[in-house]
Amino acid sequence: MPARINFRSLLKIGPVQIGNYRDRKGRTKDAAVCTADSCGWSADYSSSTAAQLAARSHRCHVS
Repeated sequence: MPARINFRSLLKIGPVQIGNYRDRKGRTKDAAVCTADSCGWSADYSSSTAAQLAARSHRCHVS
């Protein structure tokens, strides 16, 4: 069974939501996830600045 991930410090930039979490090794990571239907884009980053930059530059190709 996969580990349960609890997100903290949620931030939304356009359709992209950013949150930080602790991975299995105890390190803090940031995830950026597009909330648009059928987009499916997500990525993990080691800093919140990188996640915010990715959120600002993300363009959904879903029409």
